[in-house]
Amino acid sequence: MRKILFLLSAILVLNSCNNDKKTAQVILPESSGNINNLSVVIKNELWQGGVGEAIRDVLAAPVDGLPQDEPLFSLSQIPPQVFSGFATKNRTVLKIEKGEHKSPEVKFAKNVFALPQKVVLITGQTDAEIIAELEANKDKIIDAFKNEEIKEKQRRINLSPLKIDQLEEALSLKMKVPSAYRIAKNEGKFFWLRKDITTGTQNIMIYELPLQALKQDDSLVSQIIKIRDSIGQVHIPGPTEGTYMITEQAYAPYLFHTTINDKPTIETKGIWDVKNAFMSGPFLNYIITDKANNRLVVVEGFTFAPSVEKRDYVFELDAILKSIKLD
Repeated sequence: MRKILFLLSAILVLNSCNNDKKTAQVILPESSGNINNLSVVIKNELWQGGVGEAIRDVLAAPVDGLPQDEPLFSLSQIPPQVFSGFATKNRTVLKIEKGEHKSPEVKFAKNVFALPQKVVLITGQTDAEIIAELEANKDKIIDAFKNEEIKEKQRRINLSPLKIDQLEEALSLKMKVPSAYRIAKNEGKFFWLRKDITTGTQNIMIYELPLQALKQDDSLVSQIIKIRDSIGQVHIPGPTEGTYMITEQAYAPYLFHTTINDKPTIETKGIWDVKNAFMSGPFLNYIITDKANNRLVVVEGFTFAPSVEKRDYVFELDAILKSIKLD
């Protein structure tokens, strides 16, 4: 009899816990905020001192590959005493807690105050401990916030996607592209998509290369530049005859190794310009190794937006390119 009562009690407790979790999920408000806007919950004296300076050095550092300095995230400081109500709904939150009994550590959490949401908590007993935790975990912190914003951007794109059957048929791949884009060029295995913006255009190129197109014993950067320049000469003409897109020679591109669609990928960021013409802007290039289909898949986004900030334009391109799915 006691065993039966114990089992019934356990079942009731489990059901209560499950119901509490479901209720918590239901009552969480929807998160809000502009893309790449980060709330920093920190006391004023810490924000104005060394801790705040370290946070700005890490999370407001210049974005690689842009022609002018623009921060990774736009930071908004919020004192802890006013961090309530609407202020807690921002999609990305960095919270700093300093105290005598606060052990030095970094914690990552999701959906704490709103849904979806990424919260990073850094604690320590001294300024030095907090700064050390921030420095030691800066790559993980940046990736956590950036991935959250990429997911949000892709969610917004998916509300009104462009249907590109030709892309799937020609290159056996899918990509989430906003409906504001259009196909500017479709030449067999090469696609150029464009979108008009206030001061210029957003552009995406998709094409494939033989798996052996990149030689391991040569400089990857120089090979990628040659590939880009040859593609630009053939497919991306400039405003007048004899002009075409090339890689800016004065600035060496940034090169990273990453994965997209669970496949090894080379990421290149740099500046493009037009040969014999005054046009330029940032580009983001991914070369994906698709061994199953014996090929390299190249997806690149480039922005032409003179006289305005370009961080968010390039971020949109990044979200689109990272949505690629290879069959």
